Amino acid sequence: MMFGGLPHGADEDTPVFVISVAAQLSGMHAQTLRSYDRQGLVSPGRTSGGGRRYSMRDIALLREVQRLSQEDGVNLAGIKRIIELENQVDALRSRIAELTEELTAAYVAAEQTAAAVHASYRKDLVPMRQQTALVIWKPKKRI
Repeated sequence: MMFGGLPHGADEDTPVFVISVAAQLSGMHAQTLRSYDRQGLVSPGRTSGGGRRYSMRDIALLREVQRLSQEDGVNLAGIKRIIELENQVDALRSRIAELTEELTAAYVAAEQTAAAVHASYRKDLVPMRQQTALVIWKPKKRI
C-alpha cells in the first residue's frame, strides 16, 4: 500500500525508486543520474545485485543539484563542495543538540545533588557569624 508516494513503512531515506523513476521524478535523464553517482554528488542505495535505488531525500538532492547548476550557474565541483559543507553543518547541528542535552542533564544532576546536600543539613545547628579582630599590643615603657 502506497502512502504519500512511498510504500507503507518507508520514510524519506528509504531507497525505493529505480533509476528510471528517480530520473522522471527529478526531471533528469537516467544517464545524468549515473554520472552524478560516479562523481559522488548523489549516492543512491544499492540492491544486492548492484542496482541503484533512490530515496525521496536523493530525489530532493537531485533537484537541488539541478537548481544550483541551471539557475545559479554553479559547476559540479562547486555543487559537490556545497553538498559536503551542508552535510557537515547538519552533522555539527546534530552534535550541538547532543551536547546541549548532555549539558542540560548535567545541570539537572548538579541541582539535584546540591538540593540533596542542603536537605541533609542538620536543622538543630544554628550558624553563627564568626568575627575576627586584630589586637595590637603596645606595652608601656618603664622609666
